[in-house]
Amino acid sequence: MFPNVETRRQLLRYAITGLASNALLYAGYLLLTSGGFGHKASMTVMYCAGIAGTFIFNRRWTFAHGGAFPPALLRYLATNALGYVFVLLALLILVDAAGLPHRWVMAVLIVVSAGLTFLAQKYWIFRVAATAAPG
Repeated sequence: MFPNVETRRQLLRYAITGLASNALLYAGYLLLTSGGFGHKASMTVMYCAGIAGTFIFNRRWTFAHGGAFPPALLRYLATNALGYVFVLLALLILVDAAGLPHRWVMAVLIVVSAGLTFLAQKYWIFRVAATAAPG
């Protein structure tokens, strides 16, 4: 039921990386929106900045991935493209249509997408390839 030691270590490192990067990215989001940029444009700018920085940290430190760089990067970009669409649609529905405050919606979306992204990184993007048993 409880995650194994490796998963707990990865989750802790992911949380440290995520908290640091998302705090900076959220501050940038708030700065951009308070400076007159729209919430969707600000999210787009900060989302792209976050992708660039967190790939390296999570690949090397969080998951200690020694696999091939290009396939992992492509999987990472695909996952983040889906994540971007998810966040954008949520902003359209919850902020533009429902009128909820964008600051709170974005804060919740950061937490939800972080959990989903951890699972994608652990089990797909930076997965450890199974080795063939000696036969």
